[in-house]
Amino acid sequence: MPPDAEVIDASGRWVLPGFIDAHTHLGVDEAAEGWAGQDTNERTDPVTAQVRALDAINPAETGFADALTGGVTSVGVNPGSANVIGGLCVAIHTHGRTVDKMVLRSPCGVKAALGENPKRVYGEQKKMPSTRLGTAAVLRQAFVDAQNYQAKRAGAGDRFEGRDLKLEALAAVLEREIPWRQHCHRADDIATAMRVADEFGYDLVIDHGTEGFLIADLIAERGVPVLIGPLLTSRSKVELRNRSLANPGRLAAAGVEISIITDHPVVPVHFLVHQATLAVKEGLDPEVALRALTINPAKVLGVADRVGSLEVGKLGDVVIWSGDPLDVMQRALQVLIAGVSVYRYE
Repeated sequence: MPPDAEVIDASGRWVLPGFIDAHTHLGVDEAAEGWAGQDTNERTDPVTAQVRALDAINPAETGFADALTGGVTSVGVNPGSANVIGGLCVAIHTHGRTVDKMVLRSPCGVKAALGENPKRVYGEQKKMPSTRLGTAAVLRQAFVDAQNYQAKRAGAGDRFEGRDLKLEALAAVLEREIPWRQHCHRADDIATAMRVADEFGYDLVIDHGTEGFLIADLIAERGVPVLIGPLLTSRSKVELRNRSLANPGRLAAAGVEISIITDHPVVPVHFLVHQATLAVKEGLDPEVALRALTINPAKVLGVADRVGSLEVGKLGDVVIWSGDPLDVMQRALQVLIAGVSVYRYE
């Protein structure tokens, strides 16, 4: 420790790594901005693997300040779920003047969607896909196109011409440089996600996984992590009929590695810890709950070497809590990102 280091007296407090929400739309779906701040979905094509959430994030959005009050120091920002393939995700810190200075990993995955959303969006446009079978066909064809692109690129070597940003993004998934972030709620859609992943051989992450508990043993067998949430929502569509605060505990009990997510702004990002608290109330082990807010999402985002736990050599994303953060009456008193104090409760 350098001799001029600031000493913070945290006597009687809880000191934890900063919380991580691996699935948000923070900065691309701006709070209180209406259509002007809505940049989550490029709804003009069912396959937009080339678009980057990075390019639409506004770090001045009020949600970033909210995140700090809830002890959230890192987030995954994703494109939306209107398209079969929505685009490239990015992992960022929740404090900074420009997003470039906030980036932890870019890209950190490709967002895709099964289920109601793409079939509704493109069915209304009288375009494919308008069914689940059409959605799966679009997804599989995109990967076949990417495989053909890989073969052409490999065969051409230094003479390769004609870069394609869409196919490059998909090739990065096939080469396991980044994971496939599959939006799906229903158990049958989760099964489809695993079926297609088995066919093409990439690293799969289930986002939402509302009915994952129905096939939790199959998910656990494959070692597929589930980002469970948002949990504090109404059952606003058919896919959510089995939404329950008990679902995180059911998945964890079956051996599935879970992270808890808000899908901000669906649930405000600073309510992340409250979802964990209520999941504990419904059976989730408290230690597993804390891992689901810290190291587990760090692993999904590919940044566990720098954040997600308090260890020598990591960045120093630290939150001082007034007490156990799973107690709803406690609050984040001070937040440090990379060792620098960025928030203090007054």
